[in-house]
Amino acid sequence: MEIHHPTPIPPAHTAPLMPVQPGGIPAVASVVLPDGRVVTGYAVTPVQPEPVTHKPPVSRAAVNIALGGVGFAAVCGGLFLLTAFITALTALITQLVILAAVIFGGWVAVQVFSASGHKGGTTVHIRKAVIKRNHFHT
Repeated sequence: MEIHHPTPIPPAHTAPLMPVQPGGIPAVASVVLPDGRVVTGYAVTPVQPEPVTHKPPVSRAAVNIALGGVGFAAVCGGLFLLTAFITALTALITQLVILAAVIFGGWVAVQVFSASGHKGGTTVHIRKAVIKRNHFHT
């Protein structure tokens, strides 16, 4: 039976980066890797992400739909009042027509039933007439 013991890996020693010169072209930085290789290059600054715009907690479409519902409810109330007004106006006109018919009918009835006892006006007396050979003789 064989037993294998792992060998520890020594920690890597990296050379510190050289600071970037202010303004102009940045300085070249060199890094020494643990195996002895040297990597040389410019220090790259990380790209900053675009700032996220603040979004409202409620979408604009939802607000428009809600406002439309409130407006529709207000219009429905107005339409209900309008229909109630039209109904009342129709009832008033109907009652006025009935009242006019009763008054006019009463006036006609008075004229018809009181005509037999009425003595005024023009009276025409017709005597017995004889018609001979297209001549009218009285």
